[in-house]
Amino acid sequence: MRGVCRYESLVDGTLDLVDVAIMNEALDASDENSARAQEAAKKT
Repeated sequence: MRGVCRYESLVDGTLDLVDVAIMNEALDASDENSARAQEAAKKT
């Protein structure tokens, strides 16, 4: 998911702050899931 948004899309209005917030939430969830999976893997 990282890197799919180009700066130009923000400048030209293709994306707005709502889009950025949604993408940030998705990245946060992905990072959290990865961290949880790594932690679970350590326990086995």
